Amino acid sequence: QVHLLEPGGGSVQAGGSLRLSCSASGHTAGTNCVGWFRQAPGKARERVAVIYRFGGRTGYSDSVKGRFTISQDNAENTVLLQMSSLKAEDTAMYYCAAVWAGNDNYCITVQASEVNYWGQGTQVTVSS
Repeated sequence: QVHLLEPGGGSVQAGGSLRLSCSASGHTAGTNCVGWFRQAPGKARERVAVIYRFGGRTGYSDSVKGRFTISQDNAENTVLLQMSSLKAEDTAMYYCAAVWAGNDNYCITVQASEVNYWGQGTQVTVSS
């Protein structure tokens, strides 16, 4: 079992920045792909950014590319999501996710239905 803890989130004005963190505990050796999904009211949960822990390859959705950066601290089993130039459409519940991926290509295209472990979610609200 893997437990994901997500402090962070909050409210910010458009153009501002926020940083999310995700700390993993438990059987973390069973996951090699960690990242963030988000879900706005009435919408499906979508992949935002993921990182393949072996080698650090990253993948981003087109909507956040160039504005969000995902990184990892292996010593602390923590993954960070730095969000900049935030827009009102970034408002959503953000969920940390972890899964065992066969390779990095699988990791950067992982779908919500394939995720093994979820955090409890943290709200991000961007006001225009």
